Amino acid sequence: MTAGQQVDLLVGGMTCTSCAARIEKKLNRMPGVEASVNYATEKASVFVPEGTSVDDAIKTIEATGYTAALPAPVVTADAGSLEVSALRQRLLVSAALTLPVAALSMIPVLQFTNWQWLALTLAAPVAIWGAWPFHRAAWVNARHGAATMDTLVSVGVLAALGWSLYALFFGMAGMAGMTMSFTFSATPGSGADEIYLEVASAVTVFILAGRYAEARAKRNSGAALTALLELGAKETTLLRDGVESSISTALLVVGDQFVVRPGEKVATDGVIVDGSSAIDASLLTGESVPLEVGPGDSVVGATLNSGGRLVVRATQVGANTELAQIGRLVEQAQTGKAEVQRLADRVSGIFVPIVIGLALATLAGWLLVGAGPAMAFTAAVATLIIACPCALGLATPTALLVGTGRGAQLGILIKGPQVLESTRRVDTIVLDKTGTVTTGRMTLSTVEAYESGSEDELLRLAGAAESGSEHPIARAITAGARSHLGAVPSSSAFLSDQGLGVQATVDGRQILVGRPVWLIDRWGLTVPIAMQAVMGTAEGLGKTAVMVAWDGQVRGVITVADTVKPTSVAAVARFRALGLTPLLVTGDNAAAAQSVAAEVGITDVTAGVLPADKARVIRELQAKGHVVAMVGDGVNDAVALATADLGIAMGSGTDVAIEASDLTLMRSDLLAAADAIRLSRRTLSTIKANLFWAFAYNVAAIPLAMAGLLNPLIAGAAMALSSVFVVTNSLRLRGFRALPVA
Repeated sequence: MTAGQQVDLLVGGMTCTSCAARIEKKLNRMPGVEASVNYATEKASVFVPEGTSVDDAIKTIEATGYTAALPAPVVTADAGSLEVSALRQRLLVSAALTLPVAALSMIPVLQFTNWQWLALTLAAPVAIWGAWPFHRAAWVNARHGAATMDTLVSVGVLAALGWSLYALFFGMAGMAGMTMSFTFSATPGSGADEIYLEVASAVTVFILAGRYAEARAKRNSGAALTALLELGAKETTLLRDGVESSISTALLVVGDQFVVRPGEKVATDGVIVDGSSAIDASLLTGESVPLEVGPGDSVVGATLNSGGRLVVRATQVGANTELAQIGRLVEQAQTGKAEVQRLADRVSGIFVPIVIGLALATLAGWLLVGAGPAMAFTAAVATLIIACPCALGLATPTALLVGTGRGAQLGILIKGPQVLESTRRVDTIVLDKTGTVTTGRMTLSTVEAYESGSEDELLRLAGAAESGSEHPIARAITAGARSHLGAVPSSSAFLSDQGLGVQATVDGRQILVGRPVWLIDRWGLTVPIAMQAVMGTAEGLGKTAVMVAWDGQVRGVITVADTVKPTSVAAVARFRALGLTPLLVTGDNAAAAQSVAAEVGITDVTAGVLPADKARVIRELQAKGHVVAMVGDGVNDAVALATADLGIAMGSGTDVAIEASDLTLMRSDLLAAADAIRLSRRTLSTIKANLFWAFAYNVAAIPLAMAGLLNPLIAGAAMALSSVFVVTNSLRLRGFRALPVA
């Protein structure tokens, strides 16, 4: 790329959002580089301009004290498992050593002579080895002149251990017969006879437990995407020169033909060459009803063949398949940042230095009022530990991870975190008609024979005559005839007068099917008044009508219509329940638009508009103060989708429409649009709840700690629990379900 390239880098060594903020700041200082670093996904999304290499970005990250690498081409389900396993081992060993220390320090009856030295023996490994990840991260950051949340933890733990060592070796705490009791707050006047070994070890365990919960949550948060990417078939049956052979799916190339037997997954995107079956795409799109397919139909990789044997020609392989594109879209959404997350990052970036300043002020303040060094030290350590804003940093990314992953499982692709804010504010939803509210496929509606003629005979001959045409109206008539009658006779001498009608010979008769003006002007036929009335009524209902004639007479009228999707009525009702006002905007004639609108329950209709006019309608709504969502599926919807505050594209639509949208629905169902808005709003509300509790926790707890009302041990437990609460609250999004049709 001449203008530069966008790359994702895996970043190692980050322990909190302050780390991510530091890396992001360093990268953005590089000329022309634009970077966003996400702590939860452990990825940096970096735009590298021309003249700067990816290696330069990696070196910048490494110079900041972290590691960076391009991601492996294959995502495995074990990603993050090593980190989780290492944390679990460190946590279990530390907890086992801390339990007797806490019991001895808090229960006087257990304090035998010289118990404090056993407590030191058990607590020292926890404060040094158990807390080593915090000490290492704090040292790395200190070398680069920075402080992070790990700095607070490390300083707090080492301060508690250091004070205890001083009290044991140089104070009175090492004397035989020394006893202690546990209090929830610090005690003024105490001196060098107090030790804080239980604080040093218990705080380490609590924070390790919080980090372990975070690591598991991050792994589980990304499990939806990992499961999605692993849906594809690992092996397939290649068909070459009539010989079948089993190969890895990765070896397929465009043009290869492969066999899909009943119960097997389609190996890659392709077109059916031979066979017919029902394809179950529920794991990929959330669509529960299998789709009937046959020769010429397209199939998507990772979908399940529920019926007969299929031979498929590969059209897309590897990174170009629909499954791979879905994975990229979801990863991009998870790596991005919502505005609320950027606010949290800014707060975290300045929070640590402020907290260190507050701890020092607390220490000095208590010393100045004569409360004693132990009291001052206790309040200062509690302030350091309670203030760690770990929950603040996890609030947004964990919810975003789970929400976008769950959406992908339901066939809802959220392109970026900024979309969440749009869904909250939307109050109007503009719907395209054809292919969105309706199926976009003409189907047979009515057959009316003139005078006493047979309607079956009329349909049989018309279906046979139209069988030679590819026009949507012709296909609807032929398909309807075959559906009602079982089969249609063959035809010959077929001729088409483009856009007006067709003629063909069926059973020795010349059959004419077309518009009245064509029958009158081209063939000189007379259209009975009764048939004209039927035509007028049909067109008034938004249907398309054609006349059928043979032997010099008009014999009847056949009407076809674009049918409303079965779920559109329920979807419109659901939009209203979400507080949205639905509008129908279409290029079709007013009669057809009003008919469809009346059927689904929409009262506001704009018909006969050009593609540019759809965007104009949206701009007019926005000018009136409305926040507008647009749902469409065609090329003619792309401008409107891009103009709307929230663009929602049907996955069955064109690539142009999908590219212009903010939300993509993998199934062509308006109910999915309602579910997408519900999921986006639920994710945003989860983020805001997380942020509220994270902020409220810090705001409420820091003054208590500074006032000496919190024991450092209680502060450590509270800090760890706040992080656990945030990730647990985010994981509730995994239970999001699409609402059933009433």
